[in-house]
Amino acid sequence: MKLTVVGGGSTYTPELVDGIARLAGTLPVTELVLTDPAAARLELVGGVAARMLARTGHPATVRTTTDLDDAVAGAQAVVIQLRVGGQAARHGDETLPLACGCVGQETTGAGGLAKALRTVPVVLRVAERVAALAPDAWIVDFTNPVGIVTRALLDAGHRAVGLCNVAIGFQRRFAALLDVPPAEVALGHAGLNHLTWVRSVTAGGQEVLPKLLADHAEGIAADVGLPPDLLRRLGVVPSYYLRYFYEHDRVVRDQLDAPSRAQEVAAMEERLLEIYADPALDTKPELLEKRGGAYYSEAAVDLIASLLGDRGDVQVANVRNGGTLPFLPPEAVVEVPARITAAGAVPLPVPPLEPLFAGLVAHVSAYEELALDAALHGGYDRVRTALLAHPLIGQIEQADRLAADLLAAEAARRER
Repeated sequence: MKLTVVGGGSTYTPELVDGIARLAGTLPVTELVLTDPAAARLELVGGVAARMLARTGHPATVRTTTDLDDAVAGAQAVVIQLRVGGQAARHGDETLPLACGCVGQETTGAGGLAKALRTVPVVLRVAERVAALAPDAWIVDFTNPVGIVTRALLDAGHRAVGLCNVAIGFQRRFAALLDVPPAEVALGHAGLNHLTWVRSVTAGGQEVLPKLLADHAEGIAADVGLPPDLLRRLGVVPSYYLRYFYEHDRVVRDQLDAPSRAQEVAAMEERLLEIYADPALDTKPELLEKRGGAYYSEAAVDLIASLLGDRGDVQVANVRNGGTLPFLPPEAVVEVPARITAAGAVPLPVPPLEPLFAGLVAHVSAYEELALDAALHGGYDRVRTALLAHPLIGQIEQADRLAADLLAAEAARRER
């Protein structure tokens, strides 16, 4: 099978390649094509990828190209992992909101909207080429903000499923704490991308979340950046991204006193590219572990294998809501356990969300609909309306100022 990675010049691509190599029996890739407009980065990453597969005896060939049409033609699956504007644009996403007293994060709040505005049109152009040149291919979107981007792809009629590594990260963490194989652990994971709660954990068919919280609340809370007493009181494990809502002001204070995550990652990327230039390197470097996105490779391999192999297993994915969360429109995109077959991902029923969670999900889902409208059609008024709808902004003065600042930053980026 031909697997294409759009954004293949990312310094994170070797993480995906590591999974392809280790899980060769799960996903029989014969051709891996990496495409990216950044030719120099692409050459370095492609070299590492080829050496990694060769070291494990994997039979796939690795090919790099800056020609998108060449890359996607005839592919069975296309992974999209773009970062439009690179770390420089991300730095703006993470710092401009701070001037208004709002959290600066690349997928949540104003930063997430800024990323959606410049990303959705690019992803849709990529998907159009996939539809023309590989009409039966599945698109797996790992590009943030995943919920909004996946909604855009599905609304445009593309064969797409959204993927995030938060759920698999929890599964692996809980399996380690319970000392059981990850395959035995199932999560009651529900919400929107980067706005989810684990409300149940079963191992061997038995509910174990209360025991996990009783024995390990401090460690789990440290992982998600929230107080352990909150987890015990709610009886759930919120995703890391809930800290931006539950402790917004503290997070803003911390962000004002520290470098942006974009600055940290940019320094890592520079060092990683130096490491990748070593012709002897044929394994995933240790520094990559600090880059983020843990277990992305396993999640991607499993999802693609089930879509192409009709396995019918259950994985957490970003899919159409249908009636899964009845208080949301059926066309909304939710992140829940779904059965994965050759026909796509179908969400499984979930217990009703408690009002504390449902209210926030409904609020953010409404924002996402307005954010997608702004990304598709543009204009200051649409951007301002989306910002006004977001629960982390929601005030006229901040929405007006941020709309002007974000659009000005994007205009300046396009001129460079």
